[in-house]
Amino acid sequence: MSLYNAIPSTSSESKLRQELSDAYHLSVQYGWDDLIYGHISVRLPEEPDCYLINPFGLLFDEITPDNLLKVRVDGKIIGNNEFNYNPAGENMHHTIYKNRRNVNSIVHFHSTNGVALSSLNDGLLPISQQACHFYNQIAFHDYEGIAIEKSEQKTLICDLGDKDIMILRNHGFLTAGRNLQDAFCTMYTLEKTAAIQMAILSSGQKFDIISKEICEKVVKQTPEIKNCDLEWKAMVRGLRRKQAQSEPIALPSGKLLEFIEKHEYNEKPFAADVAVQL
Repeated sequence: MSLYNAIPSTSSESKLRQELSDAYHLSVQYGWDDLIYGHISVRLPEEPDCYLINPFGLLFDEITPDNLLKVRVDGKIIGNNEFNYNPAGENMHHTIYKNRRNVNSIVHFHSTNGVALSSLNDGLLPISQQACHFYNQIAFHDYEGIAIEKSEQKTLICDLGDKDIMILRNHGFLTAGRNLQDAFCTMYTLEKTAAIQMAILSSGQKFDIISKEICEKVVKQTPEIKNCDLEWKAMVRGLRRKQAQSEPIALPSGKLLEFIEKHEYNEKPFAADVAVQL
């Protein structure tokens, strides 16, 4: 069950490539990346046995629409590419896409808060409004080592069942969705929940557990208030602003530019001719 009333995407491959690239860059902005590890994928609606995923070896902020891999559920990469996919990603994404036809996007991270929470005996606690969204909505999968063994495919899909949110014990989080926005925005809320819980626990203070009745009420209310389309658009607007700010600044013409050019290749230190008074 998803947090959102999401419908499957009908976007073209080029649009999905841009959206998936944005998702990777947003993950960096939110601090969920783990060097070259972790993965987000999206199934192609016109080719349901194919999906897009990150090339193994690139940082998340190096990913572009053009360098995303197109992979069949049998593992074959479509087209020429110098990169391969993460073998753990193959196991997780191939298995879920083959066994859950209603899943069109998968997100898996090992963020600091995600791994920390996944390692707690009590797991996710109902101690915040965010946590209530996930009440009785989470599947659990025990750690079996790095997820590259074919034998783990059976236990992974069995543990996931019909749920769209999974805590991989001692490992991190996984979310599945009807579209990319569904899976990614669910991960956002899950990561926020983990950050809140770890902050509460690290305070050492006593905390209140929200009642079962209130948690169940929030679960019913969630689809009425949570909107992945609006959330995603807000995320992308923020990303575009940051991308614009990080672009090279155009220098003005005139005396300032002449001054900078004059001193840019000066072998002496910039302030070498300035006497220092002690």
